[in-house]
Amino acid sequence: MKSEHRRALALGLALLLLAAGVLVLGIGIGSTGFDSVLAAGQDPVAWLIVRDIRLPRTLGAWLAGALLGLAGAVAQGLFRNPLADPYLLGSASGASLGVAIALTLFGVSPASTEWVVRLGLTGAAFVGAVVAVLLTLLLARGVQQTLRLLLAGVIVGVVLGAAKDLIAITSADILQALQGFILGSTGLVGWSACAVMGALAAACLLLAWMLAPVLDGLALGEATASSLGLPLPAMRAALVAVLALATGAAVAQTGLIAFVGLAAPHLVRSAVKTTHARLIVLSAAMGGLLLMAADLLARWLVAPQELPVGVLTAALGGSYLLWLMHRRGARGGWR
Repeated sequence: MKSEHRRALALGLALLLLAAGVLVLGIGIGSTGFDSVLAAGQDPVAWLIVRDIRLPRTLGAWLAGALLGLAGAVAQGLFRNPLADPYLLGSASGASLGVAIALTLFGVSPASTEWVVRLGLTGAAFVGAVVAVLLTLLLARGVQQTLRLLLAGVIVGVVLGAAKDLIAITSADILQALQGFILGSTGLVGWSACAVMGALAAACLLLAWMLAPVLDGLALGEATASSLGLPLPAMRAALVAVLALATGAAVAQTGLIAFVGLAAPHLVRSAVKTTHARLIVLSAAMGGLLLMAADLLARWLVAPQELPVGVLTAALGGSYLLWLMHRRGARGGWR
């Protein structure tokens, strides 16, 4: 146990150090490169670029990735499925539908435009994600049956995705803006978004860490978890709330980022065997590092233009999962 604790601590420190290194690189990536960093002390414009554009964007990428990594660890523990990701409860489709509705309402009437401006696209995405999760819970009749909850999430995701597509077809002028949200981007993340994601990440991390014994019990089976005397329905509901809040907060600020929430817990498990309490914390750190590094690559690969970070994470994450499936298949299948 002590060796596992030391390995988990070493991994956590390594992830934080790597994140600090990527943060330094991130504030130097841009149209002017490290010149803006070097001139920040004398040039007010360079200082403004570093302080208000590059630094919050890079830090925001880490926070969004941490939220997705945390949500992925919770989802995989809750559903007892290593292929579970944060979007299983329909939050991604709900967020996309919320953004599509908000974009459509621009120009419909002065009242609706004023409402959309006040709420903002990020608020619409967050509300859409939360509403989707609530619909999933309603369809599943609570959180008592994990399989029913999973199937309800798939159904809600398909239906809301179809509704989003219908809106996009009837309002073709929103396609470009909607595509930007679906592909994912950290380009518009500022200090206010960092503050929101930081506060929600701290709250979700604390609550998930407190509920980690439930995930440990569920890993041994429903009967074993019940025999431990845990109030499973209430704790499942709390875990679903953490999952929805973390996913909604990340999606609202950065759009749909694929595979980070799925891959982060896998990478942690491949490095260290540990309980869910440590897994959740390490998955958050791993997710933050993954999205921060992907954002750096997205800005650097085709500079001065940039790739949508969601496309890059999908390509890299899909390649990783293919390699993982091949390796485990060679060893005799998934365990």
